[in-house]
Amino acid sequence: MLQILHDTNIPFMKHRKLAYAFSGLIILVTLFLLFTKGPRYSVDFTGGTLIQIRTAPAAHADDVRAALDGGGFKGAEIQQMTGESKDEFLIRVQNGDSDAKHISERISTAISGKVAGTSVEVRRIETVGPKVGGELRSKAVWAILSSLGVILLYVGIRYEFKFALGGVVALLHDVLVTLGFLMFTGREVSLTVVAALLTIAGYSINDTIVVFDRIRERNKALRKETHSRVMDIAVNETLSRTVITAFTVFLASLALFLWGGEVLRDFSFAMLVGIVFGTYSSVYVASALALDTWIALDRRKGAQAE
Repeated sequence: MLQILHDTNIPFMKHRKLAYAFSGLIILVTLFLLFTKGPRYSVDFTGGTLIQIRTAPAAHADDVRAALDGGGFKGAEIQQMTGESKDEFLIRVQNGDSDAKHISERISTAISGKVAGTSVEVRRIETVGPKVGGELRSKAVWAILSSLGVILLYVGIRYEFKFALGGVVALLHDVLVTLGFLMFTGREVSLTVVAALLTIAGYSINDTIVVFDRIRERNKALRKETHSRVMDIAVNETLSRTVITAFTVFLASLALFLWGGEVLRDFSFAMLVGIVFGTYSSVYVASALALDTWIALDRRKGAQAE
């Protein structure tokens, strides 16, 4: 097995109180933004119009975006088709006070006027009402909450309560922190971003379970050691694997962020934030909370925990 870190002996658990303060500060800022500003929802959740157009000759996505920005559709979602249909675009805009037909005419005029020598053919118009957008938004919330609930059940059955609590709190931490960064940077929350949040939850719990497995193994072999020492040994032994995995996923997400185009930018940004904090939370949220819960339970039994 490839290892880039050998024989590390970092006292992670010694600094867990500082990590609690750091995470608590970020969560407080996130909750403040959530209740005062709120997420910036995309057309998927607020309702709007989806228009599919064909340009002749094929226009570049950046030119189409610039034309729409200049035509009063700043912030519109633009997706260029691939393969033989690369001259076609899917455009999502909010309706405002205009009907779908009027919007499509304005879009055609804006692109034709901005991109010289380009004609625009409207091939499809679909409207998503506010009610449908609201239903999608509630379904997205339930998808995230239900996934966290199932993970809590799984970790609780496979391990013990102290591990399940730390694992699920870490997942909530990662999702909230990522959402906070999205709100702070003014990025839209769309269905693809929800997919990123669910991906982050899966990635984070996988990383956490690897650490928990090693903690359980080491606890059986090192019964005379304190719980904090067992935790430190386990985290250090999995550190190389954690760094390699996180770094490779981070590089893939960074490539999507830099070169994946505007459509994937919010998704890849959420992934970048989630990977960094998912790796951090496996140690300083999941494992640290498991340790403090472990110590509290042992104190109730009158055992020596520290």
